[in-house]
Amino acid sequence: MAVQYQVLVVDDELGMREVLEIVLENAGHVVESVSGVDEAVSLLQKKQFDVVLTDLRMGSEREAGLTLLSWLKEHAPTTPSIMMTAHCSVETAVEAMQRGATDYIQKPFKSNDEIRLRVERAIAQRNLVRENVAMRKQQQLSAKIENMIGQSSAFQEVLSMIRRVAKLPSTVAIHGDSGAGKELVARALHNLSDRVDKPFVAINCGGIPENLLESELFGHKRGAFTGAIEDKEGLFVVASGGTVFLDEIGEMPLMLQVKLLRVLDNSTVTPVGGTSEIKVDVRIISATNRNLAKMAEEGTFRNDLYYRLNVIPIHVPPLRDRADDIPLLARHFIRRHADNMGRGDMDIAADAMAALQRYTWPGNVRELCNIMERAVALCSDNVIKMSDLPQNIQDFVPVEKPAVVSLPPEGIDLEALIEETETRLIRQALEASRYSQKKAAAMLGLTPRSLRYRLQKYDLEAQ
Repeated sequence: MAVQYQVLVVDDELGMREVLEIVLENAGHVVESVSGVDEAVSLLQKKQFDVVLTDLRMGSEREAGLTLLSWLKEHAPTTPSIMMTAHCSVETAVEAMQRGATDYIQKPFKSNDEIRLRVERAIAQRNLVRENVAMRKQQQLSAKIENMIGQSSAFQEVLSMIRRVAKLPSTVAIHGDSGAGKELVARALHNLSDRVDKPFVAINCGGIPENLLESELFGHKRGAFTGAIEDKEGLFVVASGGTVFLDEIGEMPLMLQVKLLRVLDNSTVTPVGGTSEIKVDVRIISATNRNLAKMAEEGTFRNDLYYRLNVIPIHVPPLRDRADDIPLLARHFIRRHADNMGRGDMDIAADAMAALQRYTWPGNVRELCNIMERAVALCSDNVIKMSDLPQNIQDFVPVEKPAVVSLPPEGIDLEALIEETETRLIRQALEASRYSQKKAAAMLGLTPRSLRYRLQKYDLEAQ
């Protein structure tokens, strides 16, 4: 069933009110009409309307509509308003917009469809603003530092660092494995900063083709390339006053790294196809799961950009180094998924929790979240059991860490020692898992792809 929107029409001409009532009611809206500002204010104080259409001149009052716009701006700022007048001038239109009008339309209307479309567009814009506000509030709530779960010393160090540097203007580089929670840290930094009321704009540098990434970041001018049919603001301009989060910064092409360095040095951007610079005020937070220092040494990442981004580094520990946090996180995700699925209160059996703590979590917190969603969905009662967990977690057997050896006076062949150790442990894992590469990889704390690489490197057979 279509949504019925509440429309208020304010006009001193009875005939115009009747026409608007017919047109808008035929479009499915609920319409009320009054002849003056006082009546309109009285009605607006009693109920909420989705849009207000008001005439400019009513009776002897030449600016009655502007008076109503001022009242709306102060008392109902999210209610869109459309100014109607037969006395059109640029000055009047500008003043109406300054007082909060969403749109401006001249009488007589070109057609009934014109007024219907103007009303629906105003409501759509209002809905979009409300959705954006709600989304921003949700993002801020989800990334508040109090809601970041973890009691381990490694994670408490991260929280302490966030509190210390959040209000600083310096760039922050967040390092950590995929799925460890780097974006959550970035959002917490933004939400504890003085920029919290401004945009937080995140972009995955590895998820957008190079030719589009430049346009997304810096914007473009009409005709700059095929398909550029109009000017577009880049994310640095959109995020003015706020924070730009560059996820997977290690994937950024060298050519764009030069432009990013210019943003850091001069706080300006030049759109693709443009000739003039645009001043921007953003804090840049980057994140990567790659070794940028090594990439800088190898020439695949600009050395000067690495040092500009890495002013304040924050390392997010992998979940395998946060075993104390696994019970807290697991129960948190169980509650969340149970609520979403309408399952009520749920818990997890002791042996299932122990299995979660033994596992090495190559996918980190993101993997744990997904596993708990699966377990909640498949659980036949209100207690998650071992059988509700994936087989690779049920069968996982941790590999004992070898004792640390000291370096003999004569030295060692490190490469040969690493090869011998890896070869021996890979063979043991394959045998223990009955040559299941997926299970063997989990036992070794590797991804299947990493295991396949080592099998090829050491010419090992995997049946």
